[in-house]
Amino acid sequence: MGRRTLCGTLSHPYPEEPVSALLRRAGGAAAAHPWRTLAAWLLILLAATALNAVAGGEPRDDYNVPGTPAQAGTEFLRERLPAASGADARVVVHHPDGGAVEPAVLAAVADRLARLPGVASVAPPRLSADGDTALLAVAYAVPVTDFRGTEGVDALAGAAAPARDAGLRVELGGSVPENFSAPGGVAEAVGIVAALLILVLALGSVVAAGLPLAVALVGLGVGAGLIGLLSAVTDISGTAPTVATMVGLGVGIDYALLLVARHTDGLRAGLAPVAAAAEATATAGHSVLVAGLTVLVSLFGLKLSTLPVYSSFGYATFATVGAVMLAAVTLVPALCALAGHRLLPRRARRARVAVRPPWIARWAARVARRPVPAAALSLGALLALAAPALDMRTWPQDAGLQPASTTVRRAYDLVAAEFGPGANLTMIVAADPAAADPVAVAAAVRAVPGVAAVTGPVTGPAGGAAVLVVEPATAPADERTAELVDRVRAAVPPGVHVTGPAATSADIADRLAERLWVVIGFVVALSVLLLTLLLRAPVVALKAAAMNLLSVAAAFGVVTVLFQTDAGARLIGLPHGGPVSSWVPVLMFTVLFGLSMDYEVFLLSRVREDWLATGDATGSVVRGLAATGRVITSAAAIMVAVFTGFALDPDVTVKTLGVGMATAVLIDATVVRLVLVPATMALLGRANWWVPGRRAAAPVQPEPDRIPAMVP
Repeated sequence: MGRRTLCGTLSHPYPEEPVSALLRRAGGAAAAHPWRTLAAWLLILLAATALNAVAGGEPRDDYNVPGTPAQAGTEFLRERLPAASGADARVVVHHPDGGAVEPAVLAAVADRLARLPGVASVAPPRLSADGDTALLAVAYAVPVTDFRGTEGVDALAGAAAPARDAGLRVELGGSVPENFSAPGGVAEAVGIVAALLILVLALGSVVAAGLPLAVALVGLGVGAGLIGLLSAVTDISGTAPTVATMVGLGVGIDYALLLVARHTDGLRAGLAPVAAAAEATATAGHSVLVAGLTVLVSLFGLKLSTLPVYSSFGYATFATVGAVMLAAVTLVPALCALAGHRLLPRRARRARVAVRPPWIARWAARVARRPVPAAALSLGALLALAAPALDMRTWPQDAGLQPASTTVRRAYDLVAAEFGPGANLTMIVAADPAAADPVAVAAAVRAVPGVAAVTGPVTGPAGGAAVLVVEPATAPADERTAELVDRVRAAVPPGVHVTGPAATSADIADRLAERLWVVIGFVVALSVLLLTLLLRAPVVALKAAAMNLLSVAAAFGVVTVLFQTDAGARLIGLPHGGPVSSWVPVLMFTVLFGLSMDYEVFLLSRVREDWLATGDATGSVVRGLAATGRVITSAAAIMVAVFTGFALDPDVTVKTLGVGMATAVLIDATVVRLVLVPATMALLGRANWWVPGRRAAAPVQPEPDRIPAMVP
């Protein structure tokens, strides 16, 4: 007798791999003792939550950019003139009726600002040409990351109370208010509700639909506790938990869905719940393990960005994805065993017959019959979508793209209208007076084209540093601002530092654009190696990497159109187009490459099962696509729903990630996975499974007409 599988009984069995055998035993044990498994996960969740409450830390951003000229300038100021090295804020006071702002009111506000914790100095109020607007620049001696929650914003708002009491409008800008993010929750709720609806439609049972969601939430709970503990020993960005939740929720539901779908196939085939759980864990669980490891491997690429904030994204997402992956392969079998046949729709409980969605089988056969036009058309579509990415321009997010309802956006607009666009993002020129004449440096900077104003020089109390504040004539996100940074650096003598917000933004954009290619090379190489080792098919691994690169490139192109053009920006609720946030491409690539591998692994695992069982290279592609089409479509729909929820976030960086990831998954699960991958595999035939040093022989003769009755 052959080994019983969800496709039936194989007359020519192939040896079960050690990992699959181990997963079979683990899944069977979890299903045989479901209450013990549930109790163990409950204890893990409670322990992670309790430890986080007792010993966990709070998220803290680290915006240092090691090795850049701006960072060298910041370190110089921290050593010589700490009062000029910290955070900044702008308090904008505006008379709503166009009248002059009273000097006494401004003096009261400035006095209160000067007495705030961490404030080093408050510049004299700067009045607009018509006198109805005043700008008070606040310099802190501490970095912006020292502020917790709303404390920095609340302090600024409290200090400005005399102006509001006088009937004046007060808006807050600068790094302190701009660094504050309002607590989320809406995006997660939208994604969860949408995912539940899709699960009900895909599985046909409320019990089966709720199970993947419950498993994902348990994994997220453990991941949140781990992130809190990580925050106690290292800096974890305030945005990192949001990104980790975005990715963890999507993959957690997908992994659990794959296992539940395979388990219900076993029930339909007549297996007992415990046996069905063991079989699902050995087969679909292996796919989950490979897919999850690929995502984790991809996250290692964030470390190569050399930016501490990116490392924190990797740590947080790694912890969350690891937790949901382990929950999927252990908790799903236990819950499936407890649910029994209630996982099946009522009609299926009686008939216990799987009904193949006919369109998937017909579509798979059509693609395999005409692989050349299918591959050409899908490749052309992907290249067309990717083409705009060649014009992508990146720049750190600024307040100009924030919603008009926020104070930072209103302050940005007021400053730009009353004092010029460059007043929203200045740069600092710092020099050692003993090595360079500050007056001569100021004259050289004033002569640089594109400089609107230069304030100073101001020499520190000990005379160790002289500082100039340089205001560009262009807006922060204008590409001419980055060019101005280079011109100012070229104009000053050696040893003079050009730092401050504008220079730091330019250096961040340059560093991330440069490191993106290093990250891409590392992630692709490591993923190909992992996939080759696990599938023992180097051709398939290389092809998978190429397909994933195409889908990510297409998503980059769509993001470029939506965020850089005015027409695209208005479609997604932004006031106008602007550069893509510098933080997005590296983070988006590492996460998306891993997620794209998920669907590739889901498909290839089933194709490989069929190939080993039948030896029919083309037929196995058709049957594999027919078998996985429904699950991949449902999983992708869930992922798109989750990411679309995050696309509603007002934070532009989170919005960009949500839009980009939703687009990439949609493209990947349709154009790539349902057309390009099967077409190219049909063209390659047996060469897909070539292994160096030996023939790619299958254990049995082809059975081209056999279509598996089950969906993974």
